[in-house]
Amino acid sequence: MRRLLGKISGFLSNRTTVGVDKTGNKYFTRNEEVDGIMKEKRWVIFKGEEDPTSIPVEWICWLNGQRKKAPTPEEMMELEARRECVRQNVALLKKEEERIAKEGSKGKRVSTGKVSGPDLKSFIQQFPVPSEGKEVEESPSAMDGLRNPQDGLAEKEKDESESSEPTGSGASFRPGTWQPPT
Repeated sequence: MRRLLGKISGFLSNRTTVGVDKTGNKYFTRNEEVDGIMKEKRWVIFKGEEDPTSIPVEWICWLNGQRKKAPTPEEMMELEARRECVRQNVALLKKEEERIAKEGSKGKRVSTGKVSGPDLKSFIQQFPVPSEGKEVEESPSAMDGLRNPQDGLAEKEKDESESSEPTGSGASFRPGTWQPPT
């Protein structure tokens, strides 16, 4: 019992007030020896109802030891001003979204300055379409460095007749024709 009272009195007399947040929560620290090692203990005493969600992020980081120094009142004011600016920007964005949604429901189109994708119809019209049974002639400049696909088919058919093993998956590939050797 005496040890318990000693700890309680040490707890109350040895603590140092570090700061107070905007909701009135008070933050304390004290150094205590645990297993021969001096450790810093940090805690909060809530003003009114114990609501952990009322603790600002900066103080949570300090309590968890992620910050070495407690946040200063100047830093807290600066961060609160930044948060207020973000809240105002979010409100403006929501108003803008509502305005665009209303205009969209009225049938108006709003140009955002973005260009749509490529026009595929005009792209396809650049290529001649073969009539039934006729092949499209290509210019020799388009064929520079390319071999004739018909020549490749003839060569592969010759190779297929010489071996029963599959020889690739190109133009000569016919599904279901190859059987494993027995």
